[in-house]
Amino acid sequence: MRFEKVSSIGQPPVEGTVSGSVDHLTDLLVASARGDEQAFATLYDQTSSRVYGMVLRVIRDAAQAAEVTQDVYLEVWRQAARFDASRSAVMPWLLMIAHRRAVDRVRSAQSSVERDNRYAELTTDRPYDSVSEQVHISMESQRVRKVMNDLTDAQREAVSLAYFGGYTHNEVADLLQLPLGTVKTRIRDGLIRLRDALGVSS
Repeated sequence: MRFEKVSSIGQPPVEGTVSGSVDHLTDLLVASARGDEQAFATLYDQTSSRVYGMVLRVIRDAAQAAEVTQDVYLEVWRQAARFDASRSAVMPWLLMIAHRRAVDRVRSAQSSVERDNRYAELTTDRPYDSVSEQVHISMESQRVRKVMNDLTDAQREAVSLAYFGGYTHNEVADLLQLPLGTVKTRIRDGLIRLRDALGVSS
């Protein structure tokens, strides 16, 4: 069967009521099972609004609901010969297939999203926690300032110029008008006290 011959297949059916009696729908399905394309087209026209409505309530997306509705009727065409009128009427049977197909689509979409999320977690760098980093820097700065206050005035002055002012040892010596050796000694002694107070390994 060329399924596209079925009227409005693949388009969202207009919501409405099922036309035709239960016996009439059964006759159409039985004829469809024998390969009667016109009977199947009529069956589609008379039942698709209910099937589409069922699918749309589950999926909540019109485009996907239209696709699933088409899938439902493809399955109905292929499985029509298996329909047992003694066990179910046509409409409940169609809606059962529609509900199963819609739930399968939702589960497939959820699995895809979860799979994508897991992949993203494994392959994407974690966002840089700038707030945490700023707090850490602030706390470290407070500790350094506290330890700096424990240095002698001479050590604090030399260390401040060299490491916070960005001056070289020679420039510090020039600024303080001290011998270079004296400046180096003050900086070295000050850094040792800082290291010990901050618990930094040598």
